[in-house]
Amino acid sequence: MFKVIQRAVGPASLSLLTFKVYASPKKDSPHKASVKVNELSLYSVPEGHSKYVEEPRTPLEESISHLRHYCELYKSCWCQEMYSQTKPKMQSLVQWGLGSYEYLQNAPPGFFPRLGVISFAGIVGLLLARGSKIKKLVYLPGFMGLAASLYYPQQAIVFVQVSGEKLYDWGLRGYIVIEDLWKENFQKPGNVKNSPGNK
Repeated sequence: MFKVIQRAVGPASLSLLTFKVYASPKKDSPHKASVKVNELSLYSVPEGHSKYVEEPRTPLEESISHLRHYCELYKSCWCQEMYSQTKPKMQSLVQWGLGSYEYLQNAPPGFFPRLGVISFAGIVGLLLARGSKIKKLVYLPGFMGLAASLYYPQQAIVFVQVSGEKLYDWGLRGYIVIEDLWKENFQKPGNVKNSPGNK
């Protein structure tokens, strides 16, 4: 066993050794002068002078450049306008969120059970309105509003009054629009249906 290990380790250990090799010039060859690094062809630098020349723009590139220039002006104005419009809304939203957080931290007694009952009424409305989108739009807020009105009757009365006035106003506007369309399309003087000879 020892002989096998010795034969395997011997050539492997020789491969790790380093040797220095010295070369000597031939005695018959004439002595040549040493060559400098910059004289070698590999390191030679061409003597031509390069100059950067910018290519002229094509008409397409010119038109795209003008279009981008005009769009940047409108984009900056539009972004500033949108920022000035959304900043107050975002600030009011943040204030509302902070106010809601503080209210939930110091909630009055009985608030969370009432919230649970109102949420449960909304879930019941969703379950009863399965399969119909119109029922979901009616049942969910209806059941939640009914449960909320049991706990907050004064706020419910104010909400019903305000929403009733708005609904009446919207209905009146819709009636006026429909009446105008009816008069324009169906009650024209030359219309055959309403002419005096057909009565």
